[in-house]
Amino acid sequence: MATTNDLKNGIVLRIDGQLWTVVEFQHVKPGKGGAFVRTKLKNVLSGKVVDKTFNAGIKVETANVDKRDMQYLYKDGDDFVFMDTDTYDQLHVPAATVGDAANFMLESQTALVATNEGVPLYVELPPSVVLEVTYTEPGLQGDRSSAGTKPATLETGYEIQVPLFLEANTKVKVDTRDGSYLGRVND
Repeated sequence: MATTNDLKNGIVLRIDGQLWTVVEFQHVKPGKGGAFVRTKLKNVLSGKVVDKTFNAGIKVETANVDKRDMQYLYKDGDDFVFMDTDTYDQLHVPAATVGDAANFMLESQTALVATNEGVPLYVELPPSVVLEVTYTEPGLQGDRSSAGTKPATLETGYEIQVPLFLEANTKVKVDTRDGSYLGRVND
C-alpha cells in the first residue's frame, strides 16, 4: 500500500482487480477545498488509457511487477517459452500475452518479460530488430512518380512493405512497434 503522495511515473497500481501503470500525475492544490492528485493511467494488459482523480493522502494498492530480460527459446503449441538468463528458469507465455511481438521474435533473441505474481503480463522487444527477407518479388522500375514499395516476407513469416531495390536474403532493420521498414543492414 502507498498513499497518493507516493505516486511516480511508471509505478503499477491495482485498482478494481486490474493493473494500471501511472503514465503521468499532477498534484493539485486548489485555493478552495482539499488537495487532489490528477493521474493518467494505462491498463497493463489492454493498453487502455484513462484519467483518474484521487483525493490527496488516500491509500492506493501498489502491485509488484517484475521486469526481467529473458531469452526466447521456442514455441510450444500456443505458448512461447522464455528462459530467465540469470536463473535458467523457463516461463511459458501465452500467445495472447506476447501479441504482435511474435512477428519479430527469433529463437535465442532477448526480450523484456514483465510478470506479476508469476503471471506474465506483457513482452517488450527492443525498438528495432534485424531480420532477413526470405522472399520478395523482383522490383520493377518505371511507371511511378515517387519511390514505390513492395511486400516482403521476413524470416519470422511476417510481411512488411520494403523499397523496390531490396532483394531476398537481405537483412533489414524493422521497427517492432508498428512493423515498418527502417533500413537495410550491411554485414
